[in-house]
Amino acid sequence: MRILLAEDEPRIAADVAAALKASGMAVDVVREGEEAWFAGDVENYDAAILDLGLPKLDGLTILKRWRANGRRFPVLILTARGMWTERVEGINAGADDYLPKPFEMEELLARLRAILRRSTGQAAPVLRSGPLLLDTLQMRVSVQGAPVSLSPLEYRLLAYLMHHGGRVVAPTELTEHLYDSGNDRDPNAIEVIVARLRRKLGSDIIKTRRGFGYLIADDGS
Repeated sequence: MRILLAEDEPRIAADVAAALKASGMAVDVVREGEEAWFAGDVENYDAAILDLGLPKLDGLTILKRWRANGRRFPVLILTARGMWTERVEGINAGADDYLPKPFEMEELLARLRAILRRSTGQAAPVLRSGPLLLDTLQMRVSVQGAPVSLSPLEYRLLAYLMHHGGRVVAPTELTEHLYDSGNDRDPNAIEVIVARLRRKLGSDIIKTRRGFGYLIADDGS
């Protein structure tokens, strides 16, 4: 999962980015409003964490522009503004959740995971496909009860496919959602990661639809 973090306080931005990366997510950090608006408008993110008090362009205006332009990724508002009227205004503008500062990092991660699951139609934190289980809280993967050790990239790719279970995902889409903006994006690398996952999980878990992409079943059978 790839997250846009728009936060102008350096310490908070660094702490949140570190927590997101430790949770298996790719993160792009921006610190002013115009940059945040542009990034969210042209890049494909799975979710955004958006501070309302950004310089140059405030978060509420950014959110309204995103929604007006059809950008549908979930948005978690993170701000020092705590009045209930401001929370209502943010939700009405298209935010999916609201967390006032100061906050506990575990609560932020829990709220972010929840809106990510809702956005992909998943209800539970443990995702399942046949013998494969992925625990999004513990970042643990098992096949028929046996734990499987994955690299961060392998975990992100598997998690993305399982969040979108039942849908064929193109290699270009996987590339866009696995890497932050600081990494070179080589679609050919996806085939290599999938091959490594098949060796670890079994050859039948990730299916190929030639010419279209990759698929993990979502029926739990």
